[in-house]
Amino acid sequence: MSEFKALRIKKSGDGVTCGFEMLQLADLSAGEVVIKSQFSGINYKDALAATGAGKILKTFPLTGGIDVAGEVETSSDARFTPGQRVVVTGCGLGEEVDGGYSEYVRVAGDSVIALPDNISCWEAMCLGTAGFTAALAITRMERNGLQRDLGDVVVTGATGGVGSLATSMLSGLGYSVVGVTGKKASREYLQSIGASRVLFRDEISYGARPLEKALWAGAIDNVGGDTLAWLTRTMHWWGNIASIGMAGGVKLNTTVLPFILRGVNLLGINSVHTPREERLAVWQRLAGDLRPGHLEQIGTKTLPLSALPDTFEDYLNGTVVGRTVIEI
Repeated sequence: MSEFKALRIKKSGDGVTCGFEMLQLADLSAGEVVIKSQFSGINYKDALAATGAGKILKTFPLTGGIDVAGEVETSSDARFTPGQRVVVTGCGLGEEVDGGYSEYVRVAGDSVIALPDNISCWEAMCLGTAGFTAALAITRMERNGLQRDLGDVVVTGATGGVGSLATSMLSGLGYSVVGVTGKKASREYLQSIGASRVLFRDEISYGARPLEKALWAGAIDNVGGDTLAWLTRTMHWWGNIASIGMAGGVKLNTTVLPFILRGVNLLGINSVHTPREERLAVWQRLAGDLRPGHLEQIGTKTLPLSALPDTFEDYLNGTVVGRTVIEI
């Protein structure tokens, strides 16, 4: 292969800059598998990295993009063959090693997952880290006792990528899903992807007591801060909370009472360093019972690689609904 295009993030004084450059394979991070990229996606973490709004990158310069799907170009790892469709999410991609915003990606074989036959590369990136994280959260909650007949499951930040996909997945499994959002115009969108009820943030009475009325059998929280504290106080006995995001803050102001009096479980979800066997199992579920039935509605945009730099501010401002897929 000759030169190819990539979005590079560089250190610049106290901040960062990002822009397109022409690279050669020798410029990329080491690895056994070279992937010819077809699609990537945009996550909140990608916007933090590319703008410098968050300290995401562990080294500079680096190609951005924590997700990629495409076909194997070359491989010295016997598990993968040229032409095979594969996906990489997390595993340090776009944080520690060169990421998916590039026409070619080179990664370690252990980071690569062979795509199930019924998931296209576009679908893989409509799912991406967001879908993988949602599926991992549901898997861990169900292992810990979540069942459909126990009551409502609430999803905060429900219009975002993780929230939208979690809502669709849970609904597909037969759960009653309550979507929480600050976007008043998004009621119909959330109902169309499976929410049985929509709760707007300004309608919530957060309360101040260590324990409030029990409302939820489970929760997938993308917000953190006061919202996560409220969830701990309003869970049913033995309820499960999957903590995924921190858009509302990193501090958690709670007491031990929800945990020792109601047996509430707070599960931390890290999709970057998920063990490979667990990663394989989650992708099998994404091809099976957790395959969302509303991907075309959730994947609201497909944009060319050249449009990437103009998208990041919308993610930082919290105005994006659903998922944006990048065609490479």
